[in-house]
Amino acid sequence: MGLFNIFSKEKKETLDKGLEKTKENFFNKLGRVVAGKATIDEQVLDDLEEVLITSDVGVETTLKVIERIERRVAADKYLGMNELQRILREEIASLLSENNTKDLEDFNLPPTEGPYVILVVGVNGVGKTTTIGKLAAQFKAHNKKVILGAADTFRAAAVDQLILWGKRVDVPVVSKGMNTDPASVAFESVKKAVDEKADVVIIDTAGRLHTKVNLMNELSKIKKVIQKFVVAAPHEVLLVLDGSTGQNAFVQAREFTKATEVTALAITKLDGTAKGGVVIGISDQFKIPVKYIGVGEKTEDLQVFNKMAFVDSFFDQ
Repeated sequence: MGLFNIFSKEKKETLDKGLEKTKENFFNKLGRVVAGKATIDEQVLDDLEEVLITSDVGVETTLKVIERIERRVAADKYLGMNELQRILREEIASLLSENNTKDLEDFNLPPTEGPYVILVVGVNGVGKTTTIGKLAAQFKAHNKKVILGAADTFRAAAVDQLILWGKRVDVPVVSKGMNTDPASVAFESVKKAVDEKADVVIIDTAGRLHTKVNLMNELSKIKKVIQKFVVAAPHEVLLVLDGSTGQNAFVQAREFTKATEVTALAITKLDGTAKGGVVIGISDQFKIPVKYIGVGEKTEDLQVFNKMAFVDSFFDQ
């Protein structure tokens, strides 16, 4: 059985391919660290620290990993370089498992009274609207009735793009065009979802973070109006981050989590970058579940995030 027993062969291959650039970058650096070394000494750990940080794992998470490896080396004086990769793999897996976040079993939704309401936030350019379109397609493929709400009304392209996605995946989109009240769009979207007994409604919100106050006010207004139809809504506030931006993704996560209660993360564009280590750092530092990762351009390349499957793929050369 293995950690991929819940993954199809196709999903495993997609994940492996999506992380190719990250793995190549990481193991090239790691190879230079271990070259000519016989034991794990202080210099090796210093070099490993640099490898992890420059692989966008993040400083805080890197220091945790190094500290854990130091403890294991101190406890077992006979650890050699051939064991470094195994130890590193085990400690990263352990770190991610400590988040107390449950891995999803495909695109399933928890039972709710009425439709499951997802608010999607994130800055422009991270793949927010595309992620919503792919999510809609995935939910629909799992026999869910989906409605989209085009509440990012400050950018015409966002509204038009979501409408195009709606047509592409044959999912209705509630839109009032550009420069309309986002809360009004959210209101109509959830109302339609309730009236038509939809399973899930995904609402695209403003792709900007000019000031935290403006964002907080806007999202508070949206939450207030949709709770007239579904008291527990929103069930999820999904922050979309662009994995290819590396450390900038950390900055965006920090700013958005200060501005609103983010409950889940989607990290996109991992296939086009060598910065996939950002998934490890963000998952560890923010203690917010990474629910979805984007590892390719196709709809099915948006995958649910499984911690152990990710670690296995990351270290599978």
